[in-house]
Amino acid sequence: MTEIRNTIRFLLNDRLIELADVSPVQMLLDFLRIDRNLRGTKEGCAEGDCGACTVLVGRLLDGKLTYESVNACIRFVASLDGCHVVTVEALAQPNGPLHPVQQAMVDTHASQCGFCTPGFVMSLYGLWMANPKPSMQDIEKALQGNLCRCTGYAAIIRAAQAISSIGEVGKDPLVAEREKITQQLAALRDGRRVEIGGEDERVVLPASLDDFAAVIEANPKATIVAGSTDVGLWVTKFMRDIAPVVHLSHLDELRRISVDAEGVTLAAGVSYTQALPVVVRHFPQLRELWERIGGEQVRNMGTVGGNIANGSPIGDTPPALIALGATITLRKGTRRRTLPLEAFFIEYGKQDREPGEFVESIRIPFLADGGSFAVYKVSKRFDEDISAVCGAFRLKLDGTGRVADAVIAFGGMAGTPKRASNVEAALKGVPWNDPSIDVAVAAFEQDFTPLTDWRASAGYRMLVAKNLLRRFYLETQDKSNVRIARAAAVAV
Repeated sequence: MTEIRNTIRFLLNDRLIELADVSPVQMLLDFLRIDRNLRGTKEGCAEGDCGACTVLVGRLLDGKLTYESVNACIRFVASLDGCHVVTVEALAQPNGPLHPVQQAMVDTHASQCGFCTPGFVMSLYGLWMANPKPSMQDIEKALQGNLCRCTGYAAIIRAAQAISSIGEVGKDPLVAEREKITQQLAALRDGRRVEIGGEDERVVLPASLDDFAAVIEANPKATIVAGSTDVGLWVTKFMRDIAPVVHLSHLDELRRISVDAEGVTLAAGVSYTQALPVVVRHFPQLRELWERIGGEQVRNMGTVGGNIANGSPIGDTPPALIALGATITLRKGTRRRTLPLEAFFIEYGKQDREPGEFVESIRIPFLADGGSFAVYKVSKRFDEDISAVCGAFRLKLDGTGRVADAVIAFGGMAGTPKRASNVEAALKGVPWNDPSIDVAVAAFEQDFTPLTDWRASAGYRMLVAKNLLRRFYLETQDKSNVRIARAAAVAV
């Protein structure tokens, strides 16, 4: 019988917090500002876009403690069991000197109106601990999820470059006391299921993956929360009642990555940040797409499985994964079934998932030798923006230069991520040349009837889709490239 605990336990700066009364919709930002009077953490957007609410959350994976920047405005308090939350108030001791990150911000005049400053400080703190001497690219990547309305970016970048000249990262408390904090967090992980609240306010943190499967099978209407980068907005923007809630970000079994001779398997709870090194190593064409998914805070929280499970037609990963021939494994209780990722999406808001069933893992096969692959994201902003159109292309030519196989998948062109089956059919068996491309682009009209919204008009989307096929073709003709298939991204 599964043992049950009725409290959430986590470290907040230097204190142990134990809560027996946690609302399913309580966000970390509200808890900090209202319940704990820690008001350095600001609310700007309440949807994970601006970064004013950035804090660090440390968590264990296989015994190793890692700190990541997260958006407190969309992070549920109930998901913090066994974690260490660090806010801007913890950096400088009372009546003591400023923390090196804070001092760097002062020295470079990097704070203007000051509202966004705590978020920038925490993002830079996380970067500094992981990379004391970051490159310009590293800094810009770490700050993708932080917006400064006073346009103070140049000074903030100078601050990031100056931190290590002010302080030594090895002397920072979160680094120097890493072993002690690791032991404290390990002691909080007692292997019990956490259950809080009655039926209308119920929050569950399963004890294991098997326990999670049993809980969801018995409660098929429960809301599953992984990274909360989508579900968080259901609460903050749409005021939805999501109880009962089942959290899974604490389950190590859902954060596993395995690689074999045939491909890569990601457990559904693997975050974008955790997956990035493996994805880049084996699918380098995905680097730019992956690094343009939200900002750093969103990539730290969001999961690949969640991006698939919510079925959004503009999700970033499904077009690329469909083009690569990915499959997913669904689980209900002890039963599992595997299907091609493209078959999972039925229509807008509807996926091939039974009540009580969940996405357990994603399998991505390696590209065949000689195959070409590229993915393109078109958005209004280059960084931290949702796709207007996302297109992915995989091509295999035979020995005569004819198309032996073509897989083309798009997001933003239909109610689901969808393959361009008529375009694929027009290409198969014909020479890979300009006339064939001219014929194939006409088939887009048979595959898609895109919508007009504030991101793009239907006509624009159709034109972009056709031009991305032409772009892919032209890039495969670029003989100066050592690799035929290369990473590519577009911003308009």
